[in-house]
Amino acid sequence: MVARPDGPEEAPEDRKPPSDEARSAFVPPAGVEPPEPVEDEHPTSEFALPEGLAPEPPVEQEGSAFAPPSTYSVKDSPPAFTPAYGVPLVKMAQDAPWQDRMRTMLRLPVGERPVPEAPRKADEGGPPVPRVLDLTLRIGELLLAGGQGAEDVEAAMFAICRSYGLDRCEPTVTFTLLSITYQPSLVDDPVTANRTVRRRGTDYTRLEAVYQLLADINDPDHEVSPEEAYRRLAEIRRNRHPYPGWVLTSAAGALAGAASVLVGGGATVFFVAALGAMLGDRLAWLCAGRGLPEFYQFLVAAMPPAALGVALTVLHADLRPSAVITGGLFALIPGRALVAAVQDGLTGFYITASARLLEVGYFFVAIVVGVLSVLYIAVQFDAQLNPEGVLSPVERPVVQIAASMVLCATFAILLQQSRATVLFATLNGGVAWVIYASIAVTAGGSTVMATAVAAGLVGLFGQLIARYHHTSSLPYVTAAIGPLLPGSATYFGVLSIAQNNLDQGFAYLAKASALALAIAIGVNLGGELARLFMQSPGAAAARRAAKRTRGF
Repeated sequence: MVARPDGPEEAPEDRKPPSDEARSAFVPPAGVEPPEPVEDEHPTSEFALPEGLAPEPPVEQEGSAFAPPSTYSVKDSPPAFTPAYGVPLVKMAQDAPWQDRMRTMLRLPVGERPVPEAPRKADEGGPPVPRVLDLTLRIGELLLAGGQGAEDVEAAMFAICRSYGLDRCEPTVTFTLLSITYQPSLVDDPVTANRTVRRRGTDYTRLEAVYQLLADINDPDHEVSPEEAYRRLAEIRRNRHPYPGWVLTSAAGALAGAASVLVGGGATVFFVAALGAMLGDRLAWLCAGRGLPEFYQFLVAAMPPAALGVALTVLHADLRPSAVITGGLFALIPGRALVAAVQDGLTGFYITASARLLEVGYFFVAIVVGVLSVLYIAVQFDAQLNPEGVLSPVERPVVQIAASMVLCATFAILLQQSRATVLFATLNGGVAWVIYASIAVTAGGSTVMATAVAAGLVGLFGQLIARYHHTSSLPYVTAAIGPLLPGSATYFGVLSIAQNNLDQGFAYLAKASALALAIAIGVNLGGELARLFMQSPGAAAARRAAKRTRGF
């Protein structure tokens, strides 16, 4: 303790330094009460609401998207689009065909697509982006020009880009334009490339070779560099057709003769129909060499069979002239384009489907105009063209089954198919005719229903064998639907119009359209059913595809 001379002693712990408030000029001295605030002054902001006054909620405009509905309840609200536990990862089955895996990823948003299991390292460079996009467009052009569906072409293009490390890509396919866009990340500029399809040709051998190249590119155990892919693609383009021109002309004649036998013709009718079809085929080749559009090629190709049928009528031969004309029409009906058009429409590619259907419509009009021109001249010369002789079906099971198989084999040759696929297409077409004749002829059922069932089996078997070989289903399906094409209904409609029976003529043409749609829908449905027998990537992705197709 230390004694202070002027006061009592103070403990060291009682001595504290003065605070900042003690030294502030605004703090009143000890013993003086602070003054009360003036009534006119408010300690709060002038923008503050007075006490007891509640703010009014903002009025939502009528029909506003942000106004909750009157029946909305927070407690009973549905779960958000993104669940609390996150978006489930979509796992792709590696043993599924690459077409299914690529189609499934195309139907998913870009942010939800699974990333590759083995991502490329940062210091590992990939192939140049423009070169990969150009290769993708060139392969897609061959597929689209060969008659492949738009969704299958998009799946192939996406598979090529993904195989070379370009994951964030979006292919777009229309009837005449191919486009592919690649964006490395959200902050990088996208790269877009386009290609126009100007020439179309039917060569299923080339289509099969392209699918073999696609299978090698997508095979993880088989590395194909872009240079190797370009080399093989150039070889595919340079390859000549497997059948020369005289074989194609003979096949067109045999197809028409076999079709005339299916509708009741005999041996003489077979040879006359074959002669008319070969003359039409040569005239079509002549028009093609002169650069005329396909519309005029179909028009002139339909005239010789009709002329020979009229000649038989004028000569009063005890034959079936209408069978000759009907057989000649079988080789001209564009069944391949019709199947592709309906397939595009069912898978959501409505612009491409509309363009394909318009093309098919032009071809039908050309056939009708060609036959109608000849029949109109015959009617003016009082030629007695009576379709009643063909309306009554003739049951010759063995002969008709053999004729249907000949028709399918010659149709496959016209499509430039490889010899390995001709046999299966022939057997598939024979089975289709047996099913059709059993329902429509033997049981007396509806021809439209019989056509749809037979076409469905064609699509089912064709898709199964195509998925087994990892190739396109067109070589196994298109030729097999040949016996089901509506040649008789088309001829009867044209003949009725030539005889000035417009109502009956349009009724026959409407029936021909219904049969054609039944073929296309049956083939597409059979292909979808075939996927049920094979392992698919998952049900969730299939549900997303259904939503996309319905527009939700």
